[in-house]
Amino acid sequence: MENGQAAVRQLSYVPAVGAAYGVEVLDFAALRAMDARGRRTRLQRPDFHVLALVSSGEGSHEADFRTSPLARGDVVWIRPGMVHRWSDVDACDGPLVLFRPGFLSGFTAEEAAAPVSWRLDREHLDLALLAADHLRREHGTAVRVPRLASPPLLSHLLAALLLRALSGAPVTESTTPTGDTGAGPGRHTEVFRAYRAAVEEHFTDWHQVADYARALGYDVRTLTRATRAAAGTGAKTFLDQRILLEARRVLAHTDLPVGACARRLGFRDAANFTTFFRRQTGVPPAGWRAAYGSQGTHGA
Repeated sequence: MENGQAAVRQLSYVPAVGAAYGVEVLDFAALRAMDARGRRTRLQRPDFHVLALVSSGEGSHEADFRTSPLARGDVVWIRPGMVHRWSDVDACDGPLVLFRPGFLSGFTAEEAAAPVSWRLDREHLDLALLAADHLRREHGTAVRVPRLASPPLLSHLLAALLLRALSGAPVTESTTPTGDTGAGPGRHTEVFRAYRAAVEEHFTDWHQVADYARALGYDVRTLTRATRAAAGTGAKTFLDQRILLEARRVLAHTDLPVGACARRLGFRDAANFTTFFRRQTGVPPAGWRAAYGSQGTHGA
């Protein structure tokens, strides 16, 4: 136990025997069969993507401090590094698609704009389930008959499934690139992809957008326009939100003192970290940790 919470289980992508293609198609029934001890209800942090479609049943899911009910038509997209758990999926059915981060390229903007979960209407769900079944059948063929395996085809089918699922997601401003002289949507996506990757690598060391601009060879305004077009927010806000998310994870899921949390996240001292955290959340780190721990709903 850490800080009175169940320790977060780190999950690495381990493909089934004969299925080392960077993607795997399961379902909730298979998840329950493989997890007789119920570890799915504990907090976990995968280094891979999980895309789930609920075709029937009801349950609940938690991801990065948000609990969502699950019912027919719900989509859940867990990205690498998220802390989540399947709170209750004993009655849920539907496909689960696991894939490595590098297996599918070109979805940076869409991924940033998409929520963790959303609900599809009947028509979108039926089409998404068809796309998932096509991917499942092709993957099954690749496993049974390796000479027929085609990773590029699996990648295209996964892309089709994601596009179909995202087509039923709530429309936000971030899904439509803003106008900008001298740079079209494709350029915005390219710049944002580079910025997002750099943030993920360096957010514990670099807390200013100017640091990323110098490293990537862009000016701050270019990064800001690209991030706003792709993710619906400015570059500084995007960076601060990534730091804040990690801060909340560390505070919630470890027993590190606030000063040690500050050092882990690249702050010079606890006072600077407290100022940042209070500005973002309205409460100091210790207060947020105490409130989170008092909820009593996050244990195994």
